[in-house]
Amino acid sequence: MKGIVLAAGKGTRLYPMTKPVSKPLLPVYDKPLLYYPISVLMQAGIREIMVIVPPGETETFAALLGDGSSWGGKLAIAEQPVPRGIADALLIGRDFVGDDSVCLVLGDNIFYDPTLTDTLKQAVRNNDGATVFGYWVEDPRAFGVVEFDKEGKAISIEEKPANPKSNYIIPGLYFYDNQVMDIAAELKPSARGELEITDVNLEYLRRGQLQVIPFGENFTWLDAGTADSLLEAGQTIKDIQAQTGRYVGCLEELGWREGWLSDEQLRAVGNELSMTLYGKYLLSLK
Repeated sequence: MKGIVLAAGKGTRLYPMTKPVSKPLLPVYDKPLLYYPISVLMQAGIREIMVIVPPGETETFAALLGDGSSWGGKLAIAEQPVPRGIADALLIGRDFVGDDSVCLVLGDNIFYDPTLTDTLKQAVRNNDGATVFGYWVEDPRAFGVVEFDKEGKAISIEEKPANPKSNYIIPGLYFYDNQVMDIAAELKPSARGELEITDVNLEYLRRGQLQVIPFGENFTWLDAGTADSLLEAGQTIKDIQAQTGRYVGCLEELGWREGWLSDEQLRAVGNELSMTLYGKYLLSLK
């Protein structure tokens, strides 16, 4: 399975912060926001990742991420010339994905749960169709809303409905088999001129190949798209790390635990960053 991070949003809701820098490069506590969606792919066991960035910003993202070798991965960077919706990421990444299945994650979404790795690897094993997730929110009207029947099976999905049929939304994390490449290629722009990821999910639903896994009530999902949610995300990450003693979104640790980085390589990164708490944490890992 390949991974794609759609990190091409300019973040206009965060102006003036994002006038000189893309939203995924903003800090969330002690790491760039972009580290968190990349870490989700890594927890799923996905080593080959493409990050899709705004036009003209490839060098900036490459300065942060390199080729992925610092965390044992293989990283490619592509540009989205014009914002055309989430599903456009699948078209941009088509050659990168090839004949593989794919996991697409949004570059401003943060996911945390102590059992997240198990949940993600279960989704990877479901290589026939699509797997997405349901997350309960107080007001779902700004999202894609999923409706379940009495047996817990998804029966409808609506994009930004005025009268939602449930409080469960589908956050920005999607696992697809290779059918998705042809599905995305057949999409027509919506009324707002975008290729909607909800239309992709609806096609899998129509084919009877969509699995929706509800996240538990203690699951943490954060959409860091506004100043308030960015601040909340930073405080949440700080609290989780203080309570657990484990870092969230630490790419080098995840690569090391997957066996992609040796002990010596992990120590080398830790030594390079030894003046920071992040580097000291890497050096503390046993």
